[in-house]
Amino acid sequence: MRNILIVAGGAVAVAAIALAVWFGTRPSGPAPAPVAVQAAPDKKALRAVQTTDHVMGDANAPILMIEYASFTCPHCAAFHTQILPEIKKKWIDTGKVKLVYRDFPLDQAAAKAAQLAECMPKDRYFAVTDMIFRTQPQWITGSDPVAELAKGLRIAGMGDNEVKACLANTAIADAVVADYRGGEALGVNSTPTIFVNGEMFKGGRSVDEFDSRRPRHRRSRCWRGTP
Repeated sequence: MRNILIVAGGAVAVAAIALAVWFGTRPSGPAPAPVAVQAAPDKKALRAVQTTDHVMGDANAPILMIEYASFTCPHCAAFHTQILPEIKKKWIDTGKVKLVYRDFPLDQAAAKAAQLAECMPKDRYFAVTDMIFRTQPQWITGSDPVAELAKGLRIAGMGDNEVKACLANTAIADAVVADYRGGEALGVNSTPTIFVNGEMFKGGRSVDEFDSRRPRHRRSRCWRGTP
């Protein structure tokens, strides 16, 4: 397979966030974690497909690829626009790989975008995530990124009332938090982080490297905040 590299410079890392995965709705000062994520995540279970996961491909595919990503991460957008189409064509569409997407939001905008994607019908989830990543340069630079993103979601059938209801849905918010906490439990601290049958790959990798599951060289990571 030909080498296709994600943007050099690697991943965007998390400094420390339990962030505003409450999406700007938290009061100042410490706040209790949502009930849905108070229990310690089961690491073994997290390396397998969960009932709540979004899965692309044949459920019986022998190789499981789990991606932790943030909608505001440019390297995640590069993966989805440059690498994933090749993986889908060669591996997913041929029944060799199933891909699980999980949220690991780096900021409030990413967390809210994750909520909005979760509110879409399951059969349109990956089409919407693709749209969010492909239009990232447009909506992320707006004075109100979420409002800009919501404009694009109208094409997908989500009107203003649906957007407001979605962002006010605490169960959806808790689901995004649970993804984040699960990623933390597995050692995720940067995006994109991808697991191939349990083996962790941080940042950019070529299709060939995923194929061999043997990183060929060390890559630097773009850290958010203090290294």
